[in-house]
Amino acid sequence: MTVLHSAPRFAAEDGLLDRLTAALGDQLVAAREEYGETVLDVQRDAIVPVLTTLRDRFEYQQLMEIAGADYPARAERFEVVYMLLSVTRNHRVIVKVRAAESTPVPTVTTIWPNAGWLEREVFDMYGVLFSGNTDLRRILTDYGFEGHPFRKDFPLTGYVELRYSEEDKRVVYEPVKLAQDLRTFDFMSPWEGADYVLPGDEKAAPPPPPAPAPVATAPVTGAPKVDTPKTTDTPAATGADEKADAEAAKPKRARTTKVAAAAAPDATEARPARKPRARKAGDEGGQGPAPEGS
Repeated sequence: MTVLHSAPRFAAEDGLLDRLTAALGDQLVAAREEYGETVLDVQRDAIVPVLTTLRDRFEYQQLMEIAGADYPARAERFEVVYMLLSVTRNHRVIVKVRAAESTPVPTVTTIWPNAGWLEREVFDMYGVLFSGNTDLRRILTDYGFEGHPFRKDFPLTGYVELRYSEEDKRVVYEPVKLAQDLRTFDFMSPWEGADYVLPGDEKAAPPPPPAPAPVATAPVTGAPKVDTPKTTDTPAATGADEKADAEAAKPKRARTTKVAAAAAPDATEARPARKPRARKAGDEGGQGPAPEGS
């Protein structure tokens, strides 16, 4: 079966599930292939030898992630999920164990040191205890935080959060403010047609009514009706007669427009050029006679 999802592709191996089942024996609770992945449910106390076998005999060299899940209706409400990767065979396997609030899970930091941080995250978010982890402290929540936020019964109000205030130059505690209200999801796709009005659509204009269905008419029998063509049987019907023909036969005279010729201007008299005037003393650009005695 072909499964399309956003996870990277990995090689499939025929008979791998049978070989894992035979190698793990009584340590294995259930084994299955689902959604293109190999999933193993193992005993909680056997998690260390199981992961050691997968690392040494089946070449799952890397521990990629440790995740948690909460099922409050179960007696052992928590699931701890280990995700392993085989680099040499390009294959992944998922290993799951169950635990209650008071039943610790053995640590796997002796196999992969990076499990210390991952186990701290599961402990912080779900409250799962890991026996043998020498540094089991909160890693994501604030100092002095009470409770575990990823539990299904964790309340969303009544808690405080801390931050550093640049105004007060100290750490301040404030009530938790949720970004959005708690909602219930019905997992219905609005593109496929929900049976309720989506938020915001109540203000939209109602859609126009559908067009009425065409009404069937009786078939037309006999020759189809054709409009009577208009004809001009007499000259009077066209507006032409003998008088109009005689008027049209007369020669037309060309119309002439009387335009007064503009008179040319009279010639100007020929006069001799005027003699230049003598400049007076003090005129601009000239010098008068020198005063006596100078």
